[in-house]
Amino acid sequence: MILAEELKKEYGQVTALDINRLEIPKGECFGLVGNNGAGKTTFFRLMLDMIRPTHGSVSIKGENTAESDSWKQFTGSYLDEAFLINYLTPEEYFRFLAKIYHCSKKELSEYLEPFSDFFRGEVLGRGKYIRELSKGNIKKVGIVSAFFASPEIIILDEPFENLDPGSQIMLKELIQKEQAEREVTFLISSHDLNHVTEICDRIVLLEKGEIIKDLKGDEHTLLTLKTYFQSN
Repeated sequence: MILAEELKKEYGQVTALDINRLEIPKGECFGLVGNNGAGKTTFFRLMLDMIRPTHGSVSIKGENTAESDSWKQFTGSYLDEAFLINYLTPEEYFRFLAKIYHCSKKELSEYLEPFSDFFRGEVLGRGKYIRELSKGNIKKVGIVSAFFASPEIIILDEPFENLDPGSQIMLKELIQKEQAEREVTFLISSHDLNHVTEICDRIVLLEKGEIIKDLKGDEHTLLTLKTYFQSN
């Protein structure tokens, strides 16, 4: 479903990413781990055509993301706060998304209802602009916006960061539910090895822009990753 081939991103003399080939099939929950500067966010930004590669390409369903817009119709993502319109309230922002996706007021209400526990009464109905929310609640708005319109692919950069433990558990349940019921393909980067090994079918370890390990998500993966990071 997703294919990166001979993908390289350079900034002057620095190589931020260098992936010969990486294929992610439909329905896989794909985890990306690595130290700061490993290239995780660079890969996501290249995939979403936010930056252009120095060489190579990323394709979704056979379409080069830098040359086609078709993938945008079924891809949801949240990387950081820049994805949001912070001078809107969460309600205004979700109504904005509803207009883009031609959703009625009733459909929007039905969409948001399953996320009520995740919001914990701290996001909607508070009369605050997005910029006034806590970092955790801002992240919740971004995550829920990535799920909007039932996309086939959802890309989340550090989704567990700033969330309280209860919200982290609920997010994992949401991800597992979407994957099981709709075969959604998830791409998740995280510094939290426990969370990513718990929910991901497969985990790729990046170091200095290169793939160091490509691991199947099982009971041995967490130990393998911890051993690697302790020695590097």
